[in-house]
Amino acid sequence: MATIVRGSPAVDTSSRPYRDEGEKRIAAIDIGSNSIRQIVADVSPTGAIRVVDEMKAAPRLGAGLAKSGRLEQGSIIAATDAVTRMVTLARHLGVKRVEAVATSAVRDAENGAEFVEAVKKAIGLKVKLLKGEEEARLSWVSAIKHFDLGIGRAVVMDIGGGSLELALSADGLLERLVSVPFGTIRMSEKFLSPDATFKRVRKLRKFVRDDIRRILPVRDWRGARVIGSGGTFTNLAGMLLARQGVQTARSVHGTRIVREDLEHILDTLQEMTAEERSQVPGLNPARADIIVAGLAVAAEVMARLESRALFCSAYGIREGLLLEVAKVTPSVTDPGEARERSVREFAERCRFEAPHARQVQRLALQLYDALGPRLGCEPGDRQVLADAALLHDIGYHINYDKHHKHSYHLILHADLLGMTPTEQVLVANIARYHRGAPPKKTHENLAGLSGDLRKKIRKLSAILRLADGLDRGHVGGVADVKVRWLQRAIRIHPTPIPKAVLRLELWGAARKSALLADVAGVPVEVVGADGKPVEVRTDEGDGD
Repeated sequence: MATIVRGSPAVDTSSRPYRDEGEKRIAAIDIGSNSIRQIVADVSPTGAIRVVDEMKAAPRLGAGLAKSGRLEQGSIIAATDAVTRMVTLARHLGVKRVEAVATSAVRDAENGAEFVEAVKKAIGLKVKLLKGEEEARLSWVSAIKHFDLGIGRAVVMDIGGGSLELALSADGLLERLVSVPFGTIRMSEKFLSPDATFKRVRKLRKFVRDDIRRILPVRDWRGARVIGSGGTFTNLAGMLLARQGVQTARSVHGTRIVREDLEHILDTLQEMTAEERSQVPGLNPARADIIVAGLAVAAEVMARLESRALFCSAYGIREGLLLEVAKVTPSVTDPGEARERSVREFAERCRFEAPHARQVQRLALQLYDALGPRLGCEPGDRQVLADAALLHDIGYHINYDKHHKHSYHLILHADLLGMTPTEQVLVANIARYHRGAPPKKTHENLAGLSGDLRKKIRKLSAILRLADGLDRGHVGGVADVKVRWLQRAIRIHPTPIPKAVLRLELWGAARKSALLADVAGVPVEVVGADGKPVEVRTDEGDGD
């Protein structure tokens, strides 16, 4: 499983290299129909990717191609200049290997060779023309490094400016690669010019639907897990997260988008002009004129597969190319493996106190299993709490003072695979509130979140606070905890390990029980071995 770490751009790493042993610094350039994107990264023998820098340009090589069959001269010049800048940057950063590939527009154009020659003449770079099936394969290589695709059927869908690529796999084995000319620029020019209307979008969808029926045998792929790669999906995820008030998410990667939300967003956008769409939160204004076509194509693929939801991938051909150049063989993982490993490795990089973190996690889950259903928690909340518990003290990595707030920022900006952006925001906030003042709507980190998310944070952080109190001395003295929810109170009965005295743990838990009492609507009593509740003041001011 590859790990992506996005670092700050360096100025000149040829003289000041920041590279671990065995890493290769590689630049990958994806020359697409709509945009050209470069990534410079250090790739380890295990497939870990540390991003050094990125660059993007949007010369739209595919504009007008469907009608003329040729790349426009202005686009060739702009694209050549963009690639020249990217290669120059890569060389300044100490890159020894620059790999550039061109996709649909250059592949299909009568004068595609002219562009390839222009790049070679300008900067000495040989551009490789990818077949559509190769595009699909590289997107799949990237997807299996960032999603658990070891069990069941999966379809990786990459929508570019000129074509749609599909990679179909079963239990982690690639079975079929498909490429069809349903790209956003091509479909927009063919059906939605001068702008999208309901009638034009309907005609586009019917055109795509008829061909998709021939390509995808629904008997074999009905309900397959769908991964969406490319700008159409990152912008779709951005719009959905903006609607949910999750603007603090550092990345849209892993966003789960149900089919109904895709259709609702498409319905909304097709009623707007391109100018109006450019003002939609979460949508890159540069895609305002082609986003409707991309979403329409995606909607028809989803309908054909009868899939309830898709997951957005922020990674695609470039990352697949990096791994291939580094000769890293993709490894397939089963559900949950990527997330568990990613969280654990992140905690280790932050030099967390493992025994305390695991003890708090174990006790938090015992409390959750006893209290969660009565508090109205949902199935996915248990894993969110488990991750927050393991990471709650990583702020020590920066400083003890206000370490809960440091934990929040570290988690919020981490690359955590297998976790949706919303889940990552939840984990960060729950860890943030394991101590100190309880969650309040007026807090900056909560103000933009929906009411449902704020309620979830209160419930789960209330449980985490109590669990953290039960290991106040960081000695693992509590063997397990039993909970009795009575009509007048919730009674917490910690059981000690042999010979342990729980005086500090009882005090810590009682002191951090106020938020749980507020959430549950009844007092919380932490009961000692003598059967009597511990009496202390509220948890504000406790330093743990």
